[in-house]
Amino acid sequence: MKLQRHGAIACLALTAVLGLSACGSDNNEPTGTSASGSAAAVDCGKGTLNAQGSSAQKNAMAEWIKAYQQKCAGTTINYEPTGSGAGIQAFIAGTADFAGSDSALKPEEQPQADAKCAGGQALNLPMVIGPVAVVYNVSGADNLQFSPATLAKIFAGKVTKWDDPAIKADNPDAKLPSTAIQAVHRSDESGTTDNFTNYLAKTAEADWTYGKAKAWKAPGGVGAAKSDGVASKVKSTDGTISYVELSYAENSGLKKAKVKNGAGEFTELTAESAGKTIAGAKFEGQGNDLKMSIDYNTKEAGAYPIVLATYEIVCSKGLAADKLPLVKGLLGHAASAEGQQDLVELGYAPLPESVRTKVETAVKSLS
Repeated sequence: MKLQRHGAIACLALTAVLGLSACGSDNNEPTGTSASGSAAAVDCGKGTLNAQGSSAQKNAMAEWIKAYQQKCAGTTINYEPTGSGAGIQAFIAGTADFAGSDSALKPEEQPQADAKCAGGQALNLPMVIGPVAVVYNVSGADNLQFSPATLAKIFAGKVTKWDDPAIKADNPDAKLPSTAIQAVHRSDESGTTDNFTNYLAKTAEADWTYGKAKAWKAPGGVGAAKSDGVASKVKSTDGTISYVELSYAENSGLKKAKVKNGAGEFTELTAESAGKTIAGAKFEGQGNDLKMSIDYNTKEAGAYPIVLATYEIVCSKGLAADKLPLVKGLLGHAASAEGQQDLVELGYAPLPESVRTKVETAVKSLS
């Protein structure tokens, strides 16, 4: 199944108060209708919620905010797609009620975040499955596919021409020009970069010696700010290749490459192929901390290996009394079957049910 992105979402202003409607009951438990026609209850709060972080989940958050505000009068929810690193720092600084990050809190960040949660801890709750597409713009070249080693050599600057033997070996039937390769990376700290470099480090260690990090470490290449900037650069520049969360690739009409998984298959990126990788992920956190370890070397047949989970970083306890109902209401809707299903048309893969129910339980436990 090819994922399609609903074009109207691109016009949403995340910080605007979108067409509000009354909750419709005195107990603040209205019902709404999902895209699939099923109704789901939403816990409504009142007031203003401020959050920021991952730009990869911008379109998902826009959809959830719109749905929540339509069901719950008196709410203003602002989400700024400032990037994962900035979001975590805002949470630690106390200027964000929760943060979105494309990687879980690092060991050195966890105690700083915990300190903001009186009597509790900062939880990592996977909420958005964002398959990372390898996108390219090469005149005359279509249906390209790459092994992990070839991708590592390209982004490390070891392969510099599109007709390099390594690329030809992966694409024996493609018409490859001698054009110079422009490998585009995020110029800002990014959870997408953290996941992509982790993928390279885990699958092509011999060719990728720069480890994993939110900030790009390899020399050379071309930097672009945030997911929008990466997609725009690839769209407008011949000879480029990059990594970007799928909804941006879909929205910009970029060509997406097949990627070889641990089973030796060149796999197309679909909701189903991405879901197979997430379903095989392991939980590393304790209790309601749902930090996940993704197997980028998955040997699952038909699995697309480059997948990230965007986490909502939120306090298990210690939320301000006026913020708690809003956080639980919005994130409860996001973790619901309805909220997850509404993401499919935006270029995301819904959480596997085994993961979704754990996230839903964790949100209900916030206090």
